[in-house]
Amino acid sequence: MTGDIDDKPQPLIEHLMELRTRLIWSLVAFFVAFVGCFAVAKHLFNYLVYPYKWAVEWAHLDLAKSELIYTAPQEFFFTQVKVAMFGALVISFPIIAAQIYKFVAPGLYKNERNAFLPFLIASPILFLMGAALVYFFFTPMVMWFFLKMQQTPGDGQVGIALMPKVSEYLSLIMTLVFSFGLVFQLPVITTLLARVGLLTSTWLAEKRKFAIVFAFIVAAVLTPPDPMSQIGLALPTILLYEISIYAARLVERQRTRQALEESGGTSEVAKTD
Repeated sequence: MTGDIDDKPQPLIEHLMELRTRLIWSLVAFFVAFVGCFAVAKHLFNYLVYPYKWAVEWAHLDLAKSELIYTAPQEFFFTQVKVAMFGALVISFPIIAAQIYKFVAPGLYKNERNAFLPFLIASPILFLMGAALVYFFFTPMVMWFFLKMQQTPGDGQVGIALMPKVSEYLSLIMTLVFSFGLVFQLPVITTLLARVGLLTSTWLAEKRKFAIVFAFIVAAVLTPPDPMSQIGLALPTILLYEISIYAARLVERQRTRQALEESGGTSEVAKTD
């Protein structure tokens, strides 16, 4: 097994220099992506506003009168900075993840590297799936809920209109994206824990009822205070938990198969057949 490790004994200073190199490449990738995103920050923000436009159409409101505002001179500028940072993090994440992998890979066995790579690929894919769910369904649904609370003037009542601030809208959609993105990492985390033996599929199945309650609690904390948005986050979380149980079972079956092969059990079975 030790022959499978590519790492060579190095002094601490060389490991620190290697870490510095990886950090520099990660920062350069983030900075380049940030500059590019900031140059088109307004266009990126306009894309983020599409869910709000869809919600306005669902609520049968006048899109021309449903504007986003900013109340401080510097507010929209810093909103564009946040948009650029958000976009830079998404764009540069594959490079950052690759640098992390290159730093730790020499100290891993070959089978450990082969096992780690699928999770490195699955993690951003699952995050993008969660972000897509937020963008195309969850954010329009939440904004539609709040837009329906508007009050038209007449019959002795004053007019109450929703005029979202650009900074608050961006904070809302970024919070939802990160919340769903992290929740969608559940299969990756549980599978990794099952692979190292810290979790079992049986234990996950036994704790299912607690996981369902916890999913609704997390949804109540992370989402706006309305039942639709809380259910919208809780249901995917529960589904991902069930996927995690199935993934843990696959890991256990693979571990059992490898143990049989190493002990010669497979050859014994082949002889009897």
